Amino acid sequence: MSAAAPMLNAVRQEIAAIADKIVVKVGTRTLTGPDGQLDMGQITSIADQIAGLRAEGRNVVLVSSGAVGAGIGRLGLTERPTDLSQLQAAAAVGQSCLIECYNHALEKHGLHAAQVLLTADDMHDRRRYLNARNTLRALFEYGAVPIVNENDTVRVEELRRSMGDNDRLAALVTNLIRAPLMVLLTDVEGLYDGHPKDEGSKVIPLVRELDEVLEHAGESSNEGLRLSTGGMASKLQAVQISTEAGENVVIANGRRPNVLRDILAGETIGTLFIAAGASVRDRKRWIGWSVHPEGKLRLDAGAEHAIAEEGGSLLAVGITGVEGNFDKGDVVSLVGPSGEEFARGQTNYGSDDVRQVMGEPTERFGEILGSWSYYDVVHRDNLTVLRA
Repeated sequence: MSAAAPMLNAVRQEIAAIADKIVVKVGTRTLTGPDGQLDMGQITSIADQIAGLRAEGRNVVLVSSGAVGAGIGRLGLTERPTDLSQLQAAAAVGQSCLIECYNHALEKHGLHAAQVLLTADDMHDRRRYLNARNTLRALFEYGAVPIVNENDTVRVEELRRSMGDNDRLAALVTNLIRAPLMVLLTDVEGLYDGHPKDEGSKVIPLVRELDEVLEHAGESSNEGLRLSTGGMASKLQAVQISTEAGENVVIANGRRPNVLRDILAGETIGTLFIAAGASVRDRKRWIGWSVHPEGKLRLDAGAEHAIAEEGGSLLAVGITGVEGNFDKGDVVSLVGPSGEEFARGQTNYGSDDVRQVMGEPTERFGEILGSWSYYDVVHRDNLTVLRA
């Protein structure tokens, strides 16, 4: 055993010890056989492991793919539909089938499967966001296992607000309930240092600095990590959302026997991504990762530094440009001179007022606007920094 292995296990055991809430995302390839049909053995295995975690006093939310595939099987279709409405119809049939399968597997443990269908607007609207969180908490109290999916029957990719994929949905749910651990179960062993099929490629057991991985991914178009293969790019985006909010993530092979039990026992399985910092407060989670920004504020270097490095609020004098139309209370992106978004915040002024006062000292607000109520355009309490 290498000298690093005991330390790695200690880190994993420490994370496992605090993981009272866990979000588990299961991909389609983990749930289906070669024929594309649901694999009941896999469903049963996952349900048994979740029941074991519940017996330990841990609450589990399952984000499960497979609804469309289940619907195709139940409808007896010979191929996957290409028409959007037909795909959504297959999802509608498959969602009930998927929940039935999970419920059957959980019932022998005295647990119930609870279907929770979310849309991007549920995450965007503050009241619906809080209601979703309260519903999940109530399901825990009733001894049910929430099984979450995006509402595929009404989802349209072209809409401005959509979850994107179940990896991102899992990350948003992780932030919603402040789960200390998210587990992404897929068809590979974890994040490799090269292509999974390349001889000599090895699983990276621990990632402390996600930025280094993402930077390496951007530099390796056809070599190295090849993150677009097997959906790893979307998984790393989900990892970024959760770790920036202060949670930990494991990517592992969902077909490995007892994978969840072993991860929560602190065993070195898959790739562990360490939280980037302390856990972010509830409201700042919503602002930073759940709300679709309604506009964009461009800032000078001084304003970016004051916010990102010194914990300051956004003053009008540091704003150099305004994009989009938004109202007071909307969430906007904050962009530095490089053009990269580094924070999001809830604005105290609508876009028309910001355009009038940008670049001006606060003392001139009354002269320019006639009246004013807020010293800052975005207060620090309503602002989330996305990168340090």
